[in-house]
Amino acid sequence: MLNPTPLDRMVDRQGRPYFLWDCDMTLAEFQRRLVSSNAAEQAYLIGKLMRQAKPDDVFLFAPARLIRQRWPEIERHLGKTRAFWRWLLGCWERQGRV
Repeated sequence: MLNPTPLDRMVDRQGRPYFLWDCDMTLAEFQRRLVSSNAAEQAYLIGKLMRQAKPDDVFLFAPARLIRQRWPEIERHLGKTRAFWRWLLGCWERQGRV
């Protein structure tokens, strides 16, 4: 069972989420850019989310099916977390979740 962080605890006083610690972007701007950006930027933002957020929080913004569909574009942005996400998506595929 997933245990995502409540949105009100995910952001600081300026509205910046903990997973965007290295840039000045509010949660609202992040969500807006996730849907309005071009495919390359969207893949980068999802990869950044997957790298820096706790896994349960990732799925608040990017459904597993979207991640699986866009995997070739997202994978290059995952850095050291690539193996974990490859393993998790593989497990879920075997279970028929994605």
